[in-house]
Amino acid sequence: MAVPLAQEVVVKERSPKQMKKLIIIWISMLSTSTFSQTTIEGVLNKYNDKSVPYIHVETLKKSAKQALVLDAREPEEFEVSHLKNAQYIGFKDVNSSRLVTLMSDSLVGRDQLIVVYCSIGVRSEIIGKKLMSNGFTNVYNLYGGIFEWVNKGGDIYKKGEPTQKVHAYSKKWGRYLTKGIKVYE
Repeated sequence: MAVPLAQEVVVKERSPKQMKKLIIIWISMLSTSTFSQTTIEGVLNKYNDKSVPYIHVETLKKSAKQALVLDAREPEEFEVSHLKNAQYIGFKDVNSSRLVTLMSDSLVGRDQLIVVYCSIGVRSEIIGKKLMSNGFTNVYNLYGGIFEWVNKGGDIYKKGEPTQKVHAYSKKWGRYLTKGIKVYE
């Protein structure tokens, strides 16, 4: 009868520097696989607090003529395309006095239906909050922004003419735009 040979197992201890590297690699792998958002809903759940109610594409299509539609993207995004009759309001340079001036110039009552949108709905929630804090009471955030609008077959325009081009903001955000022609410049 053969007797199994004992095997010696050598455990090599890792230095604190090696352990730190392993932990960083493990965390980065976990964060990219577990925490990356794969849907518009996932992104909105992660970044928005829903303090500005959503209006969905189908609902806005039915009530667009009654709404003041505000584009909360940057000028270069707006210039590529926007929703029909949307007014540019921007994001980076918006403050309370600019909002109030824009609203007075548009002859908008505080109870006017206002729909704010951006690429996906994160920046527009911030602008919507500013509008609400300035006394506007009928403010909505377009769920999924211009990306969802285009994904669901909504028309977009450049200088009054229909277009298929959409500023996709970045490659990271552009993955949520599944229709249209993506523009990154």
